[in-house]
Amino acid sequence: MQLDDLYRRVIMDHYKNPRNRGTLDEESVTINLNNPTCGDRISLQLQVVEGKVTNAKFSGEGCSISMSSASMMTEAVKGKTFDEALEMAEKFSALMKGEPVEFDEYEELDALSGVNKFPARIKCATLAWNALRKGIEQQQESH
Repeated sequence: MQLDDLYRRVIMDHYKNPRNRGTLDEESVTINLNNPTCGDRISLQLQVVEGKVTNAKFSGEGCSISMSSASMMTEAVKGKTFDEALEMAEKFSALMKGEPVEFDEYEELDALSGVNKFPARIKCATLAWNALRKGIEQQQESH
């Protein structure tokens, strides 16, 4: 099996079986974003305790890239401090620019590396990560 096939399978698995899809009952930070170019939209909820993302869920509609990215992102940031989550978001942005990046703890994000070959799809992949950044900024400003 070639790497591209493996990556496609990982993306489709997250699209068909999204992790952390739904809403949080607990008090949480909620961020709603959309990508007007393609119609993708996401509602991200972050449960935060003492500057750490203890839980993350998302809902919304979109293409396989945006929904897979949201699924992977919510898995990757659970248990991370704000700084660690923002560092992951920066790495993901670099990945979308075609820069070599390694995700030590959550390698499945590498499956989205091919998206950078399709500039119109980069916004799909980064939608959830932009919501994460906005949520962290919102939380930091309120405390």
